[in-house]
Amino acid sequence: MVALLEALPRLEGSELIFWAPRGGALSDATLGKVQKLMHSADLKRGGRGYVDAATGLPIVPHGLRSTFRTWVSERTTFDGDMAEIALFHKVGNKVQQAYDRADMVERRRALMAAWGRFLRGREAEGAFPLKGANDG
Repeated sequence: MVALLEALPRLEGSELIFWAPRGGALSDATLGKVQKLMHSADLKRGGRGYVDAATGLPIVPHGLRSTFRTWVSERTTFDGDMAEIALFHKVGNKVQQAYDRADMVERRRALMAAWGRFLRGREAEGAFPLKGANDG
């Protein structure tokens, strides 16, 4: 995976891995557009498209964020605040935010590595299997 990321073209002077064609960060609408295009293309090929199994509605980027947060809560022992920080949410009240400026980068790195293993279908360190999770 690292080799794949390292092979991607880089934007000179930027640390971004995924960058917009005109430079800078991708907009929040970019992933949504890609998902809509993938959904439409699959429908044209006679497929079901990319839909939420529970609702039958086309997938949306926010669904991936929700999936991540639910996974942290239900399948891992990672701290919920760390998950919120990983989602770039504010944690705590204003006083706590003023004093606690930790970014938990090393712990978040472990969290995201576990998430990556989960997405690849591997049991993740810090995670526990749900009863029947491997049932078809």
